[in-house]
Amino acid sequence: MSVEPVRPGAHPVPGSVRAAAAWSWRLLLIGLLVAAVLWLLSQLKTIVVPVAVAVLLAVLLRPLRDTLERWLRLRRGLATAVSMLGFLAVVVALVALAGRQIVAGFTDLADQAVAGFDEVRAWLASGPLDIGTDQLNGYWEQISDALTDAGGTSTIVTGALGAATTVGHVLVGALIALFCTVFFLIDGRGIWTWLVNLLPMGAREKVHQAGRRGIVTLSAYVRTQVLVALVDAAGIGIGSAFFVPALALPLGILVFVGSFVPIVGAIVTGVIACVVVLVAQGWVAALIMLAIVLLVQQIEGHVLQPFLMGHAVSLHPVAVVLVVAAGSLAAGIIGALFSVPLAAVLNTVMLYLHGTDKFPALGTDDHLPLLRRRPSLPALGLSQRTGLRWVRAEGPEPDADDPTGDVDAREATRRDDGDDR
Repeated sequence: MSVEPVRPGAHPVPGSVRAAAAWSWRLLLIGLLVAAVLWLLSQLKTIVVPVAVAVLLAVLLRPLRDTLERWLRLRRGLATAVSMLGFLAVVVALVALAGRQIVAGFTDLADQAVAGFDEVRAWLASGPLDIGTDQLNGYWEQISDALTDAGGTSTIVTGALGAATTVGHVLVGALIALFCTVFFLIDGRGIWTWLVNLLPMGAREKVHQAGRRGIVTLSAYVRTQVLVALVDAAGIGIGSAFFVPALALPLGILVFVGSFVPIVGAIVTGVIACVVVLVAQGWVAALIMLAIVLLVQQIEGHVLQPFLMGHAVSLHPVAVVLVVAAGSLAAGIIGALFSVPLAAVLNTVMLYLHGTDKFPALGTDDHLPLLRRRPSLPALGLSQRTGLRWVRAEGPEPDADDPTGDVDAREATRRDDGDDR
């Protein structure tokens, strides 16, 4: 068998293989970079999560702060303080008013869960699966032994210690989140300016404009999710009040919290509501409750979200499910909560950087004070003790915090004043 000789000048490796190899090592580097970033975030989660919560709170409270500034003529610091205190007062009032009922309701909810387990066990023993009672009791005894033996006891003790540590982390994180929220509301634009000015000169304006569009997307997402969660909680809570009045408030709160995990959270909390009604009132009531849950979720998915989010958060439902699943695998419940807003912002930012502007009405007329290098001193023939001053283009003073506002184009430059000192 003869081998055909390679023609002079021809590459021995086919072009398709070389292209695949080039893509492969680049994808590997990108994967390693993503893994390194995720690992670093997991190590710093006590700081990263509160800062992320602070960003969401700042986006949520900023319209209230702007309203107080515009209509009541309050200074920015006072408007921020009033916004934060109002938010905290509402949260504390809701917890204080409903706290006792919530505690009692979740106790009843636990009792209903136990009753539901007994009912499911009875169905497994007498239903089509024909799993014997002795076999089920054996499984239950194995679980009990796992919890009561030495290993199980040590696991429980370790879990208690871990819970105490978690409570400490939650308190520290709450303080960090409140502290960062205050400063994001007071001087968010100044913080953003400092971050952008760390980049090379040629990339600053592009990154700034992409960031403005990311903030618009995040604002739309936060406002919509809060409203959607309220609608879901009210609808399912009112529906469950006809069947389990004592558990209507706990179920409403559970649905409200779960709705912040798009699609998955609504499905899981809706199933829990149906199961609770099934245990308490039977199959007919459970089917009616299922119809209520489906109706509320259809109104949410086909009316509220398209109307409120529109073009701002354009993620396909398949992408949302995959993002939530990936976030859950990577960071548990925290990943599930933050994965969709992060994906929505990244989608908007990457589209803009690649030439697709989802918000052309914003334009590019909002510039940060970009620092330019002045000419070298020897070329000017001036003393190194020459003073510098800032010169700003004509126009109204910029908003110190609004990265998405429509203000006149301005750019700060440094100019030598020519006075030897």
